[in-house]
Amino acid sequence: MAIPKYNEFMPTIITCLSDGNRHTTKELITFCANAFQLTEEERQRRLPTGRQSVLANRVGWAKTYLKKAGLIENPVRSTYCLTQRGKEAYQQGVENITVEYLRRFDSFNAFISNDTTQNIVVSNDNTNDEEITKSPQEILENAIKQINHSLADELLTEIMKISSSDFESLVVRLLIKMGYGSMQLNANAVTKKSGDEGIDGIVTADKFGFDSIYIQAKKWNTDTVVSRPEIQKFLGALVGQGATKGVFITTAKFSSGAYEYAKKQLNTKIVLIDGVRLTNLMIEYNLGVSVIESYEIKRIDYDFFNEDI
Repeated sequence: MAIPKYNEFMPTIITCLSDGNRHTTKELITFCANAFQLTEEERQRRLPTGRQSVLANRVGWAKTYLKKAGLIENPVRSTYCLTQRGKEAYQQGVENITVEYLRRFDSFNAFISNDTTQNIVVSNDNTNDEEITKSPQEILENAIKQINHSLADELLTEIMKISSSDFESLVVRLLIKMGYGSMQLNANAVTKKSGDEGIDGIVTADKFGFDSIYIQAKKWNTDTVVSRPEIQKFLGALVGQGATKGVFITTAKFSSGAYEYAKKQLNTKIVLIDGVRLTNLMIEYNLGVSVIESYEIKRIDYDFFNEDI
């Protein structure tokens, strides 16, 4: 038989986790392969790049969709279990668990309606007219955006597991990756807790160390909203240090009032980076992530054919 589509694996994953135990990704893949009686050749079949099996890739996306809908969670890295919502879905019948079923949950709709993922989620076996009109390059670019959106979500989950001091070090390493100074110049960038005076770190603004950027790095709950008073306190700390540049980086969110207050500061430049932008920057500068695939899009070089061959 053909290897099932990713959405066809969703009920099977729920069934596997219905025993109340936590299961690893490897166990879920094996359970799905056995449930669909896949042959050894089908289990080993690779994607065109050869770096991952088709089975693992499709089970992986099934897990992502179920997690976005709140039916499963991974309390421990690469280990999954049912949430209360997932248990209720199982009791109602796993045959009902389709992409359309997941659309009843706001968290899933927020995921698929995101600007980076819209129009590429397939809710049934039929291809809609809009998808047909997309060029192969558009489909590829949208798929990459969806992959990165999912990666950013997983990255934020991992960040929330580290200590606050490690988070401060992560922020410094990110700024260095972005070109602000070097590890040698910023070896002691994270400030001591006993006398930080509201500043969590300081990095050089250039590789020569002529200027400095003062950091506020807060690992707060992702649902927390950082409002104007916190930015006012950070501004006060910057003024106390005689600083003209500061960046407030957090895993939480900023209120509109916080952004407006930071924007109107003329003498001290304050940049606000929330959890979403943080993970996007980490992906862009390859911090905490690794490249597993690389694609090239080529076109005809007409200059070559216009010259003497």
